[in-house]
Formats: sequence, structure tokens, C-alpha cells
Amino acid sequence: ELNVKITESMQDLAMEGGKFAINLLPNIPYHPYGNEAVEFTVSANPGQPLQALGKVASGGELARISLAISVILSMRSSLPTLIFDEVDTGVGGAVAEMIGRHLQNLSIGRQVFCVTHLPQVASFGHHHFVVAKTKGKDSTTTMIRELDNAGRVEEIARMLGGVKLTDATFEHAKEMIESNRAQ
Repeated sequence: ELNVKITESMQDLAMEGGKFAINLLPNIPYHPYGNEAVEFTVSANPGQPLQALGKVASGGELARISLAISVILSMRSSLPTLIFDEVDTGVGGAVAEMIGRHLQNLSIGRQVFCVTHLPQVASFGHHHFVVAKTKGKDSTTTMIRELDNAGRVEEIARMLGGVKLTDATFEHAKEMIESNRAQ
């Protein structure tokens, strides 16, 4: 059942035709942790055989499979808080938007923290915090602050446009935030 549900979740994360399977392999000789080893296997594309996850999955695929597993397991869990650190590594554009939507859906009934550098993901959040480091001669200070609506638009625009921000960049940021608000 877990294999089927994770495979289904992968389809919504731009891994159409991909498959996931957990195999239990006998430990010979027996191991102190049990007589079976657990192997995660994946086929990221249609027609490819299942292979060991750690050997064939790219960084972006690992991030999406990790999110798929987290989404499925969280549905059977009463954990009040989930934390994701750059679960969107190695993806961009439409896939990042799909990840943002999954994280937003995952936040229903629980708190989700997500560290991201992608505006497509950040625009789905209910709250937006910025973490900044300041390096001094003898020390480094880390600061975190919550952004208000105007600050959020500015930060999403900065994530979209880099150094030079135009009116079009700010309009795009506003549009992303507005269109990704939870229904």
C-alpha cells in the first residue's frame, strides 16, 4: 500500500510514469537489527527498471521522492509540525510550483516550516521569514525576521529578479502570492 501511494504522489511531482518500491531483503548472516534489510528502489521514468534509490536518483528526484514519502506518511501521523530543508533542491519552474502546492496542502491541520530559495515555493506560504547572516571581523550573527505583506512582495521579487528589480518583477511577485493563497 505504501509503495502504491508514494508512486501516486510522485506522479503529481513531475515524475509521471515513475515508480517507487520498498524491498525487504534477507540479511545473511542475521544482523543485530533484524533478519531483513530495507532497500528503497525507484524508476524515475517510464520503462526503466526499479533500481536502488541512492544510485540512480538525481538531487531533484531525491527531493521530490522525499516529499512524496513525507506527504504519505504524514497522512497517517499526528505530528503537529513538519520541517523541510530545501526539499526543492535541483528543481525549478513548474516543478517548484507543484512542490509549493504539495507543501501548502500538507499544512492543512499542521504547521509546516520550509527553507527554500525558490520564489515559486515561497509564494505558497502563509508566513514568510527571512534569515540573514552578518559577518563581522570576529563573529557572525544570524538574524530571522517575519515579513509583512509589502516585505513579502519585495522578497519574492528579489528571489525572482536578482539585483535589478523592475516594476514587472514586483507585479509578478504580487501575482504569484495572490494566486497561491490557500483557498
